[in-house]
Amino acid sequence: MSVLIEPTELKAAMATEPMVIIDTRDPAVYAQGHLPGAVNLREIFTYLATTDPDGLEGLKEKFAEAFGAAGLSGRETAVLYEDAMNTGFGQSCRGYFILSYLGYPKIKVLHGGYQAWAAAGLPVSTEAVTPVAATFPPLPAGNDIMVDKDMMLAAVKAGEAALLDVRDVDEWIGASSSPYGPDFCPRKGRIPGARWIEWYRLMKPGADGPVFKAKQEVLAECLTAGITPDTPVIVYCFKGARASNTFLILKEAGVKNVKIYFGSWNEWSRDPALPIEEGFPQAAGAAYAEAA
Repeated sequence: MSVLIEPTELKAAMATEPMVIIDTRDPAVYAQGHLPGAVNLREIFTYLATTDPDGLEGLKEKFAEAFGAAGLSGRETAVLYEDAMNTGFGQSCRGYFILSYLGYPKIKVLHGGYQAWAAAGLPVSTEAVTPVAATFPPLPAGNDIMVDKDMMLAAVKAGEAALLDVRDVDEWIGASSSPYGPDFCPRKGRIPGARWIEWYRLMKPGADGPVFKAKQEVLAECLTAGITPDTPVIVYCFKGARASNTFLILKEAGVKNVKIYFGSWNEWSRDPALPIEEGFPQAAGAAYAEAA
């Protein structure tokens, strides 16, 4: 069953199913108009995680509390949305990944985001919503989708998984270290051996804004980086948002074994003991051809 839900599907489901609608946008934007009943949870996007044991434990504690305060008890379907699929760096998908990691059983992402909802002529609200807090279920975390720093280093050395960098082109070629400015991180470059598919490439224009490409279109894009449905893939970006967007698209397209290095470049670049590739990736095309 697809994680994505279309605006009209969501409108119908809201009348019949217990749901918590979560708006991941900036509070000021949320105040200008949001889905009726939606609660605002900006930390889904802003929280910077590290993948050492303390960092992952902090991530679990932070979001078990935040999602419980938003009203998730395990009985409700969590529905996350952002403004549009290409304007929030995949922040609604980041919420999907975090909830999946925490083991939450029912999660949807509004395909097309708020812009698609509004374009469909569906109702919006400017009323602030006070959620009814719940006890977030103590479910086992989905550790099989989370890659920590040590696991990523082991994957670099083993060379068995496709390490997929989905950052913007200026980050991939080492001209910038992050979306927050070229020198936000201490080092520029890539994780050694990484392949590249810029995250935008897995989406296309729709009538009401960007949407995810169809399964065969996604798999065709993956082939350019030597990735098939059977290839184990570890995705990374800067802090796990664009990687989460890609994670969801690849899962929807049938790629069987996808994980995220959630600390991504923000964590990797700050540890001088970890190897990086610098400069323009001259040999990328040859490496992808060999991998395919």
